[in-house]
Amino acid sequence: MHELGIVIEIIKTVENFAKKNNITKIDTIVLQIGELSTIIPRYVEVCYPVAVDKTMMEDTKLKIEIIPGNAICKSCNKVFNLIKNNGKCPDCGEAPWELLSGKEFLIKEIIAC
Repeated sequence: MHELGIVIEIIKTVENFAKKNNITKIDTIVLQIGELSTIIPRYVEVCYPVAVDKTMMEDTKLKIEIIPGNAICKSCNKVFNLIKNNGKCPDCGEAPWELLSGKEFLIKEIIAC
């Protein structure tokens, strides 16, 4: 489970940001996780309380937004979800596509109190 290491790095990043910007209390952290990324949102949620224990982020809330794994068909230009359509365009049935989104992993927002 590499998510624990990722959450620890998130905490370090947010704490450094808070110190540089004289923020003493953080209410919420918003993460964006692509549904095609190697990061499992549920594991991040499980790791988070343990990772923030005894840090300045101990009482923060975690919000996760899932970014859909979308692609555009190179044959007909239809934008579609890769997972829901098993990697093939639902309009023309072709498989050649270009990835548009879904591999992201971002700290989208840090909400201070």
